[in-house]
Amino acid sequence: MADRELEEIGEDNTLLLVDDEEPFLKRLARAMEKRGFAVETAGSVAAGRAYATARPPAYAVVDLRLEDGSGLEVVETLRETRPDCRVVVLTGYGAIATAVAAVKIGAMDYLSKPADANDVTAALLAPAGDLPPPPENPMSADRVRWEHIQRVYELCDRNVSETARRLNMHRRTLQRILAKRSPR
Repeated sequence: MADRELEEIGEDNTLLLVDDEEPFLKRLARAMEKRGFAVETAGSVAAGRAYATARPPAYAVVDLRLEDGSGLEVVETLRETRPDCRVVVLTGYGAIATAVAAVKIGAMDYLSKPADANDVTAALLAPAGDLPPPPENPMSADRVRWEHIQRVYELCDRNVSETARRLNMHRRTLQRILAKRSPR
């Protein structure tokens, strides 16, 4: 770990990670601890909000879609309890609308999964107003399409007919897409 990273983190190195995907949460927590952060984890909106209220951290990484609600609720709580908290929103379902909503309520940055600890650290420690560098391994067009279809499918409560109607797609075509593995 570089001394420069410790200087950038500052004296208050508390970091709250909120994600309902436990293996990812544990991996990211270990990686962020190695980078000098004092990490606390939460697996739900309720746990994230409780931690943010009791001990507001200096930094936070919040998954957008959690089993019990939206991670934006945690971001709002963090903004109320600690306005200077540097928040990064993570999600597996990248969309412009949610990115705009996250930034409007106070998130500094918005990263699509799979984001590694280096991406997260760079986003948390980026000077205010700096534009992040372009991703080194952006999602392919096929992957972006697949992610969008999955998102709409989930929003339609996994109803194939309704999803096909909203995507203006034939139902059988959608069923074939959903049956395949995700593209890289």
